[in-house]
Amino acid sequence: MKIMRDEALGADENSAAPATGNTSDRREMLRAGFHERMAVVRSKAKASPLLSGAIVVTLLAAIYWLLIATPRYVSQAHVIVQNTDLGASAPTDLASALIDGAGNSDDQLLLRDYLLSVGMMQKLDEELDLRTHWSQSWIDPFSKLWFGYTDEDLHEYYLKRITVEYDEYNGVLVISSEAFDPETAQAITSHMVRDGGAFMNEMAQGLALEQVAFLETQVQRLGDRAMAERQAVTNYQNRNGLVSPEQSAQALTAIIADLERQRSELKIELSSMGAYLVADHPSLVEIRQQIAAVDRQIIQERQRLTGGERLNSQVEEFQQLQLKAEFAQNLYRTALTALEQGRVEGGRTIKAMSVIQPPTMPGEAIRPARLYNTFLVALVAFLLAGLAHLIVAVIRDHKD
Repeated sequence: MKIMRDEALGADENSAAPATGNTSDRREMLRAGFHERMAVVRSKAKASPLLSGAIVVTLLAAIYWLLIATPRYVSQAHVIVQNTDLGASAPTDLASALIDGAGNSDDQLLLRDYLLSVGMMQKLDEELDLRTHWSQSWIDPFSKLWFGYTDEDLHEYYLKRITVEYDEYNGVLVISSEAFDPETAQAITSHMVRDGGAFMNEMAQGLALEQVAFLETQVQRLGDRAMAERQAVTNYQNRNGLVSPEQSAQALTAIIADLERQRSELKIELSSMGAYLVADHPSLVEIRQQIAAVDRQIIQERQRLTGGERLNSQVEEFQQLQLKAEFAQNLYRTALTALEQGRVEGGRTIKAMSVIQPPTMPGEAIRPARLYNTFLVALVAFLLAGLAHLIVAVIRDHKD
């Protein structure tokens, strides 16, 4: 029995020895194959260094975008600026609609400039401490804020993380903000929507107040002018003792016309009586005396009208003063009307920002686009490598 066990053990040892030998041979074969492949790669790399460089760049880009790049969360809001004019009617034709649309786009472009301005950035930095958030130590070196000591540096980085685009097709303003956590991203967008609406409202009210203040100044100035012109008319009347020189001239003209009528009647009577009475008849003498008296009165009244008292000049001067007073009064009345309209318009016309989509709370990080960026870097790297290889080949051909 002992001999049989020894023989069995010897058989097992003999059978195990070839298996161990096969495993070692297999490992040696794998190592040899790997070394051969590496040698082929090295030879190809030496033969085409441009291709190797493109591969290395692609690998580095893949390592960064897929493994190192810090995820960024994006919060969006859609807003539109509207002119809440209660007195304006809706446009009824295409031209009016296009004009109204153009004005609305101008307001939204103005809001876009404000949201991307340094002033907006400074407000957000004061309220949310953007410098600290964007420069935290755990952020990858290519995504973090390195130099944010000045407002210029921070604003340059701010424009990389904040986008405000005007969608001309839909007529809305799309506000997007990036942050390294979802709460900060939503907070940035919310503050921008709030401050943007306040800015548009304050701007509209400020313009309305400026217009009203200007109109009030004009009303005050024109009112003083109207009072001065009316006082000039009164002073002229008091100085000349006339309520209305024009009415006095009209009265003198009427008196002269009446005297001329009487003279005509007396001449007719003198002519008719002279046909049957002698020339020195008392009746004829009396009529001649009446005609002479009327002539003297006519001359006297005409002298009052155009002579020493120069009533016509007074009438002309008085009319000029009256015209100036009426013109100043009309200007004052027009300014008062404009002031009241300006106050009404300023009270009912404001720029209101309507929020179509409130600031979103991002559920996942959509930036950076890892696969897209890796593919883009690889495409550019291989295109440049191919272009460089083509240039080298052309140069070699020319040398040959």
